[in-house]
Amino acid sequence: MRREITDQAPPSARQRFLKLTTHRRVLQIGSVLVFLLAWWAITRFGNINPTVLPSPIDVFHQLIVTNQCTTSETGRVRCGAQDYYLWQHLLATLQRIGVGVGAGTIVGVLLGWLLGISANARAVVEPYLGFLRALPPLGYIGLLIVWFGIGDVSKVVLLFAAVFPTVAVGTLAGVLSVKQDWIRAAKTLGANSLQILRRVTIPAALPHIITSIRIGTGLAWSAIVAAELNDGIPGIGGLAYISGTQLDTALTIACIIVIGITALIIDQLLIRLERRCTPWVGK
Repeated sequence: MRREITDQAPPSARQRFLKLTTHRRVLQIGSVLVFLLAWWAITRFGNINPTVLPSPIDVFHQLIVTNQCTTSETGRVRCGAQDYYLWQHLLATLQRIGVGVGAGTIVGVLLGWLLGISANARAVVEPYLGFLRALPPLGYIGLLIVWFGIGDVSKVVLLFAAVFPTVAVGTLAGVLSVKQDWIRAAKTLGANSLQILRRVTIPAALPHIITSIRIGTGLAWSAIVAAELNDGIPGIGGLAYISGTQLDTALTIACIIVIGITALIIDQLLIRLERRCTPWVGK
């Protein structure tokens, strides 16, 4: 009896990657579904006051009604929340985040690079960076309001102050991590200062810089409620604060979910940027 032997090619690297990615996605979706089911069961059978913990259905309802207009029994038309749609609150916050994070990133990278190439400047400025990094946003929001008022300027400055020390320290660490052997090898091969900067220093420091930008962006999102504490409408952080003071817990949780998902999407974009710009990391 003859047996036919069929040679099967081993799976390619791309196939293994797609299989691993699919497996991770299934685990992530499954964990979310289990969490939502547990949340619904607790609120459904736990006899919990909806003001303390609303059901996921109530939260989802808030996500819907705050993006459309509704008519009350008295005939009054109410659009969104606090006279703005939820997406308008999010857009206003994204504009503040964009300006604060953008300015903080530019200043942080320039300052960190300066500290990395100058030991004297590092000795003078580095303690102040550590001091600023340790300050909680709520600690100086009142001072910023005194200096800049309750408008968008104080909010952007707060987000800037939350971002730029972290980016500066990350850039400093990246510049200091460049091995001198690489620079000497490049000089031996005839590279000039500009070529060393482009081909050696920047690529070596880039992973630290992008990581610090990710951390700084996360800090900016964590400070957004503090930034929009006063006159934060429109703003998703201000809406979360006001709805909490009004015991509208479902809307508060809806705002928190929107903040978290938006921050997660931005972080994933930065991760993709990191993989694209520094594909050699971890290899």
